[in-house]
Amino acid sequence: MWQSLIDKIAELNAAINGVVWGWPVIILILGTGLLLSLRTGFLQVRRFGDSLKTTIIPAVRSLGAKKQKSDTKLKTVSQFEAFATAISGTVGTGNIIGVTAAILTGGPGAVMWMWISAFFGMVTNYSENVLGLFYRKKDEDGNLSGGAFYYIENGLKCRGVLGGLVKILAYAAAIFCLFAAVGMSGVQTNKISGTLAESLGQAFDVAAGTQAETLVKLLIGIIVAIIAAVIIIGGIKRIGKVASKLIPVMSLFFMVLALIVVFGNASAIAPSFALIFKNAFGMKQAAGGVLGYTFSVVIKKGMARGVFSNEAGLGSSVIAHSASETREPVKQGLWGVFEVFFDTFIICTLTALMFITSNYDMLTETPAAQLAALDDSTMALSMFTDNFGTFGTVAFCIILPLFAFTTIMAWAYYGEKACEFCFKWCKSRKTRNVCVLVFKILFILFIIVAAVISGTLVWDIDDTFNGLMAFPNLIALVLLSGKVAQITKNYYKRKKGAKIEPMLSAYPELNEQFSRDIQSEEEAYK
Repeated sequence: MWQSLIDKIAELNAAINGVVWGWPVIILILGTGLLLSLRTGFLQVRRFGDSLKTTIIPAVRSLGAKKQKSDTKLKTVSQFEAFATAISGTVGTGNIIGVTAAILTGGPGAVMWMWISAFFGMVTNYSENVLGLFYRKKDEDGNLSGGAFYYIENGLKCRGVLGGLVKILAYAAAIFCLFAAVGMSGVQTNKISGTLAESLGQAFDVAAGTQAETLVKLLIGIIVAIIAAVIIIGGIKRIGKVASKLIPVMSLFFMVLALIVVFGNASAIAPSFALIFKNAFGMKQAAGGVLGYTFSVVIKKGMARGVFSNEAGLGSSVIAHSASETREPVKQGLWGVFEVFFDTFIICTLTALMFITSNYDMLTETPAAQLAALDDSTMALSMFTDNFGTFGTVAFCIILPLFAFTTIMAWAYYGEKACEFCFKWCKSRKTRNVCVLVFKILFILFIIVAAVISGTLVWDIDDTFNGLMAFPNLIALVLLSGKVAQITKNYYKRKKGAKIEPMLSAYPELNEQFSRDIQSEEEAYK
């Protein structure tokens, strides 16, 4: 009975997933990115230098500096902590195993389409952040909350779109985010327990599929849940602080190892790039070997991997960015540009080059059908073990769980904010808080459950909910593209000295408050 039900759920999910990650959505994602690029004058190119100068460079310089206390009574996190939380959600197991899977099933050419999706994703993520900060709201406790559901509801309402349709879109975005958050905790925990249990099993001779292995996975799940609970219950401030410490360390560790592998296979670097470009257009036979990849498969795998990894267009990371202390929507938007660049053009690209240069002969001599049948986790692990031996196995068992754990933290916050939005109709503040607490408890408990269950269906369902988040968000981005352009022009005109009213918030009282805050900061630096 139960197996029959599971099979039906899997069948239904497969049908929905085929639509969610099919051509219509891929075209919509690309089209939205192109529209936003045109309306902002290809900001991701023209303002990329500005993005670096405004975001990561001053953030690195300020590391260790004492944070200035704010007198605005707003409960926020620093720009870097907001960025670190957002990048926590994007940099996960998908950056290693997901990229490996995309190459195995879509060929090396999938990497190029991953880059193309990221190119447009940079301005898409920028636009999400700009709108997220512009339409964010302050609650009675002084917390700033924002996200796709807020700019869908408030932004589209201002555009005169039918109120009923707006509410449906907003709540759909929040509900999809809620389910995606729980699912994401499951898939990441499942990968942590699976990876560590397999490694421990090899070390202590514990056979796969036995009761002993299940017990090991359960213990790992409990440990992850306890650590996650301590961080998650502390809210965005604690998540931001932990993320800002873990993200730089784990990313740097991975980048160093990846560069060692890539340059250790230096002779294969140029041929690898040639293979990527040749296979990107569905070459049936590239470099004498890669057989069977069609243009359709290559582009779908690459685009889906790019979007799934950097989340540009899903409306997820903007939730973290909206908690930033910055008053300027454009400034946090520029963090979004760098976020996608870092996630895809650096981390995912290093994974791709690491895998292709290490397995160049296999990729050029093995038919596509055989490559697609290979286990992505095993092949991802082989990148480390083949190049570093036992140290590589240990490194993989450190990097992958850390990547997964930071993703759990970020999505816990996304789910919390989605839950708040879903129950904002409750007049009782106590009831709303109880609903959020219940969500956090269920989220933490599911971590334990996910550690021991079969992960395939959980992965597939979460993949679907992630994709479903894109629909209402992309509609809003298209309809509000003019507002993004307007806010962007306003910011850069003011930077050039124009005496115009700043566009900092859609709400007059917050706009006035933020304007005073900026003026006070400017006077303090004089």
